[in-house]
Amino acid sequence: MQTRNKVFDDISQLMTNAMGVAQGAKDEAETAMKSWMDRWLADRDFVTREEFDAVRAMAQKAREENEALKARLEVLEKKKK
Repeated sequence: MQTRNKVFDDISQLMTNAMGVAQGAKDEAETAMKSWMDRWLADRDFVTREEFDAVRAMAQKAREENEALKARLEVLEKKKK
């Protein structure tokens, strides 16, 4: 009976070690994939959300200024006639 428990203990230890190795491999694969994705994204000309929002705000301001200038120009052209 003692031998049987030893076999089960050995199998249990082997499975525990295998799970530790599998977890380590999973963590290493995730780290490698994240590093690869970070490098891939850095090589592209993507902008950050903050940069996008800043440019969008500048474009909106330019549109508003353009509309205001257009309205002023129309008023001046009407006065000229």
